[in-house]
Amino acid sequence: MSRDEREALIAWSAIAEPADVVAGALVDALGACRALDWVMRGCDRLAHVAARLAETEGPELARSAARAHERWEARLDRVEEPHERRTDAVGGHIVTRVDAQWPSVLQDLGQAQPFALYVRGDGNLDALWGSAVAVVGSRSATSYGAYTAGDIAHGIAAAGRAVISGGAYGIDAAAHRAALAQGSPTVAVMAGGVDRLYPVGNDDLLKRIAGSGAIVSEVPPGFAPHRSRFLSRNRLIACASATVVVEAAARSGALSTARHAAELLRPVGAVPGPVTSASSAGCHALVREGVAVLVTGADEVLELASSLTELPAPRDQADAPTAQGRILIDFGSLGERKMFDVLTRRGKAVEAAAAAAGLSLDEARTALGALEAVALAERHRSGWRRVDGHMPVEKGI
Repeated sequence: MSRDEREALIAWSAIAEPADVVAGALVDALGACRALDWVMRGCDRLAHVAARLAETEGPELARSAARAHERWEARLDRVEEPHERRTDAVGGHIVTRVDAQWPSVLQDLGQAQPFALYVRGDGNLDALWGSAVAVVGSRSATSYGAYTAGDIAHGIAAAGRAVISGGAYGIDAAAHRAALAQGSPTVAVMAGGVDRLYPVGNDDLLKRIAGSGAIVSEVPPGFAPHRSRFLSRNRLIACASATVVVEAAARSGALSTARHAAELLRPVGAVPGPVTSASSAGCHALVREGVAVLVTGADEVLELASSLTELPAPRDQADAPTAQGRILIDFGSLGERKMFDVLTRRGKAVEAAAAAAGLSLDEARTALGALEAVALAERHRSGWRRVDGHMPVEKGI
C-alpha cells in the first residue's frame, strides 16, 4: 500500500462518523484513495459519479453512497487538517488499516471497522487487543462492584492478558488501576480525540495507562466525546477475546458492549449482584437472556476467554493457524459457541446440553451437527461430548 492510501484512510476517519458502514462499504469496494476521490468528484456531479459507481459496484452501493454523500461532503474541509501533526503534539501516533500494528481482531467488524486509530502509548496494539479481556460496567459503581472489577482485572493481568476498557469512572477505572498495579499493560478506548483525555477526573490514570499500554481513539484530535461516539466505541472494546460485565443498570452502555461482543461471537460473562440492587439488573438480564454466562472471579473469566477461542493444536494439524500454540476456533454461529461451551469430555444428553446453552432442541441439534463437521464434538453413547483432542488446556477444564 502506498503512503497515499494511508493518508486517505486518515482522511476517512475525519469525514465519516465511527461505524459508518456505508463509508466502510465504499472504501472496501474502491480503496480509500478512490473512495475519497469519488466523494470529491460527487460535489459537482453526484448523479454522474453515482451512475458510474452503479455500473462497476452495483446499484445498492451506489444508492447508499449517494444518500450518504451529503454528510461526507460537509466534512471535506477536515481532509486537509493536520491530524498527524496534532497527534504528534500530544505524544501520539496513528495506526491505519495498512500498518503492521493494526489490530487484526477489528477486521471482524466488517464494514464497521475503523479506518485509523489515534494512539497514545507504545504498546503493540495487535498483540494487546488479540488476547485482551474487556472489563466494563457502571460509572456509578458500588464498593462491591469496584472491588470485584479490580479483583477480576488483577487476575486477567496476572495471566498475561491485557485488560481493555473505556477509561471511565467506576468499573472501568477500577479495572485499569488493577492492571496497572499488576504491572500489566491496559488499553483505554476513548470516545473523543486523544488530545482530550476524558473524563477529566481520570487524567492522571489515563496518562499512566498511556505509559504502559495505550489510549486509543478512532476519531482525530479535536473531536469531542459525543454520546453517540461512546456507543459506537463500545464495538471496538467488544472485539477483545472475551467481555465481562461487572455491575450494569437495566439501561447501561456496558450492555451495548456485551451485545456487540455476542454478535461478534465473543464469549460474554456477567457478574451477579444482590437481586435488590439496580446496579446489577443489567448483568442479571444478560444471564437471563442467554447473552452472558455467570462468572464470579478471574479464573472463570479466563476459562471463558480461553475455552471458547483457543484449542491446543493436535499433532496432525501442526501447520494450522495458531496463537501461542493453539488453534483458533472460528465458530459459525452464536449457537455453536454456546453449545461448545456446555459440552464436556464425559458426554451430555442433547436435551440437557440445549437447556444449559439456552437453545431449543432444533437449534442445539443444528449447532452440534456443525461442531461435528469440524471435529469439535462427537456422538458419545446417547449424547454428545467434546472431542478429546480439542479440549482447552486452561485449569479447571
